[in-house]
Amino acid sequence: MADLTAPDFRGLAIRGLVIAPGASAITQTIAPGEIVGLAGLDGHGQELFLKMLAGLTPSLGGAIELALPNGRRAITGFRKAVASGIAYLPRDRRANGIFPTQSVLDNFAVSTLSRDTRLGLISPAARKARYDIYRERLSIAAPRPDAPITTLSGGNQQKVLLARALALEPAILLLNDPTRGVDVATRHVLYDVFRGLAADGMGLVILSSEIEEILLLCHRVLVFRENEVAAEITGQAMTTDSVISAMFGRAA
Repeated sequence: MADLTAPDFRGLAIRGLVIAPGASAITQTIAPGEIVGLAGLDGHGQELFLKMLAGLTPSLGGAIELALPNGRRAITGFRKAVASGIAYLPRDRRANGIFPTQSVLDNFAVSTLSRDTRLGLISPAARKARYDIYRERLSIAAPRPDAPITTLSGGNQQKVLLARALALEPAILLLNDPTRGVDVATRHVLYDVFRGLAADGMGLVILSSEIEEILLLCHRVLVFRENEVAAEITGQAMTTDSVISAMFGRAA
């Protein structure tokens, strides 16, 4: 995973974040190399929280800052988040991820067009070389880069979207149910990628509808209930029973 390493950063600070009227503020820090899971019943705030970290949804109060070697950057919107080193993988790849009329290469390269442009012209060689790095690292099975992305399996479409996010070289990767609708083999490839990214110093926040996935991948889990963090569970206390109990407001 050496080609996919994150830039040096010191953490993502979330201070006093309010995600819904009347909800308690959330204060957290995402450390380099940490994988943090988000769990909860649908509609209880975990997806809203993730989208606020991505700058896609404004909060009702508080601050989100990415700490870099040259200072802190406040996340005040999606463009600022991307420019600061935060990448987001959406939950619904068909509705919010792929461009279905475009090729595999076009879908991959849309996030890095400025890096592959010379004197106002896109460099096909630079674009293809960048794609080849991520195609190999993520084991993307595509017949050719100019094939329509809709000819790929759902799992390989997801890999292309992940490659697009990683091509931004983020410090923080936000994943919204990243293995939803993919086959078992692809799921395990993605798990290996996520672990490798964390080992190389990237911070990851993973929202998953599957508790087992969170327990398998994450160092700790934030369980949301009624738009608040109802529990933060770490270490040996991270069990299916403890997460479900927190989701329903019961003692483990």
